[in-house]
Order: sequence, then C-alpha cells, then structure tokens
Amino acid sequence: MVNFRTELKIPLSKDKFSYNSKAIMLGSCFADNIGERLTSYKFDVTPNPFGVLYNPMSVGNSLKILIDKKEFTEADLNFANDKWFSFSHHSRFSNIDEKECLQTINTEIQKSSLDLANADVLYITFGTAWVFEWIETGDIVSNCHKLPSKDFLRYRLDVEEIVKFYKGLIVSLSVFNPNLKIVFTVSPIRHFKDGAHGNQLSKATLLLAIEQLVELFEQVSYFPAYEIVMDELRDYRFYSEDMLHLNSTAVNYIWDRFQDTYMEKQTFDVMKKVEKIVSASKHRPFNPETITHQNFIANTLREIEQLQNQYPNIVLDQEKSLLLKNLHH
Repeated sequence: MVNFRTELKIPLSKDKFSYNSKAIMLGSCFADNIGERLTSYKFDVTPNPFGVLYNPMSVGNSLKILIDKKEFTEADLNFANDKWFSFSHHSRFSNIDEKECLQTINTEIQKSSLDLANADVLYITFGTAWVFEWIETGDIVSNCHKLPSKDFLRYRLDVEEIVKFYKGLIVSLSVFNPNLKIVFTVSPIRHFKDGAHGNQLSKATLLLAIEQLVELFEQVSYFPAYEIVMDELRDYRFYSEDMLHLNSTAVNYIWDRFQDTYMEKQTFDVMKKVEKIVSASKHRPFNPETITHQNFIANTLREIEQLQNQYPNIVLDQEKSLLLKNLHH
C-alpha cells in the first residue's frame, strides 16, 4: 500500500513518564494542551504557573523567579485599564484589588517553586523568538496587557542570545533540582503578525537554539511537536477557522505521539482506570437510591482507594466527593 504522507520517526524516550512522575510545564500552546490532557488523566502536573508564555526570555525569567522563590511586592505591579497587573504574568492574574493580585501571584510562586524542586521533568515550549521590551525599564515582558504599542520596543532574539541565557539557566536548574530532565518543544502555531517569512525566521531561530542546548546538556531533549504538524499534518483540515491555531484532531494526534514517546503500557492501563473512575463520578442515574447504583458507588470508591494506595500522586478528591454525596450509609 502506498503511503501518501511523511511519517515522523520519533525515538522512544528512555525517560518514561508515569503516575510516579511529577512534571511542570511552561510556555505556549503545547504546554497548555498537553498539560490539560495530563491533568485530565490525574497525572501530577503543574501547567503554566505564570499563564501562557510565548518567548524564551519570558519562560526563562519565570523559571528564575521560581528558583529564587521571589516574593512580589507593590513595586512589581503596574496599574492600567482599571486593574493591577504584573508584566511577568498572564492577565488571569490581574485584579482590581492590589492585595488580591499580589496574594494570587505569590501563592502560585510558592507552590510552583516547590513543584519545580520536586519535578522529574520540565517541559518548555517556545512560541516565538519575537519579544516586547518595555521602553520605560528595558525589561522584556511576558504580556503587554493591552498597553499602547508605543510603550514597547519589538525585536527578534538571535540564536546566540537564547543559547547564552539558557546555558546559565540550565546550570542553575541543575543545582536547584539535580534530577530534573528538560524537554523542549516549539509551538506549531504560526505567528502571522510577523508575516510568513518573519514567522519562519522566528521558528528557525528557536529550533537552532534548542539544537545547541540539546547538544550541550545530557539532561536536555527535544520533542518534535512543530515537525509533527509541519510534516505529518500538512493540511488545513487540521487547523481551526482562523487557519493559524490547531483544531482538536491535530491536538489529539500530537497527544498520541507524546504518549507513544514517553509512556509504557502499564501507564496506559492506569489511565484507563482513571478515565473509568472520572466517568463514574459524573454518572447521574434516574434513581440513585437503587441497590444496583449504591453498589456501583461503593465499588468505584474501593477502586479509588486501591489506585491511590498504588499511586499516591493520583488525586481523586473531587471524584470521591461526588460519589460520597450519593452514597447512603
């Protein structure tokens, strides 16, 4: 049979991801999409503790904040459009109340710093090599928070800048967490405001920088999410209506390739059990009083207990609570 598409050969990773693994994910769409999938299957994952980040410097600065366990103060916040915000964070952290804004930011940093210290793997996704520098301070921002474009200087990073910055950062991460593995990816979503050619130059810059880091550090590897879309799924049917973002079919396929690369059969078996429990907790019978349904609840609660005894990282508190509401003692 003739194969009418290019199939990407992705070597199986020796660093397997399982229910005993802890992961932290930073960056753009891959970090969000894969993080969401892992979370839905109850893996121990911290997805994007600063919100979505697009450029290498913002991702790197966020990691420095976590390593230093930096505490944000009023001096780190700005006020515009009736809200307090941080240039290091996504707008979901913004708040009309300054103290609440700081509390949300600092609580997340404290938790995520600990998560990073205990993580087995850090997934970093670069979206673009273009950055926005706030003219007032000369700092690269993670989010412009709808401030006027005249307040920012926009330029593209070069390969050497990214590699130099990350060489120091990866050494710091190794000291902070000696067991940490780092997996880089490049987002397949195109940034067309840079133009077709500008987008290609941006992605090429990111790919070249990552290639150097993979060669320099044994604990660093690359997952080809970008190549999967560009080479295997090179068709607009895999995009959403804006023709820039991926649709669910493409995300599902990347997720399948991710699982095949990092997971073993035993992990898939546990995922099926988790999926069954999550589904059971959402089940709404016509008559919850029946003996059949009460036995169903009791059996599912036993399954939760067995699973959590075997894999303490699996948190099913929400599912347990939903089931207990309908259990008659």
